[in-house]
Amino acid sequence: MKDFLLIFRADYSRLATLSDEERQAMTKRYIDWVSGIAANDSLVDRGNRLAPTGKVVSGTGDVVTNGPYTEIKEFIGGYSIIRAGSYEDAVALTKNSLVFELNGKIEIREITPM
Repeated sequence: MKDFLLIFRADYSRLATLSDEERQAMTKRYIDWVSGIAANDSLVDRGNRLAPTGKVVSGTGDVVTNGPYTEIKEFIGGYSIIRAGSYEDAVALTKNSLVFELNGKIEIREITPM
């Protein structure tokens, strides 16, 4: 089994247009989705949401700019770490993720030991 990082990318501004009831319903469905992955012993770390602001460091570390870039609609909103036998198995675990309802994507990256 291998560990994979799921990176959730979407236009999260849509969430601001939802009613409290709609947000609660989405949260419950998200919890149910994560619980399903956990029930298969495939969840390593539920992860967390990420703040929409941050810093980008480049060059030799002496160039720091504001980021991520808020002028783009799609940004990284969070992550999770799962365990699966292959990329195909990891893709199967993303089925029914709510990020797709936000016209989002899930980037899947294998975590390799250094």
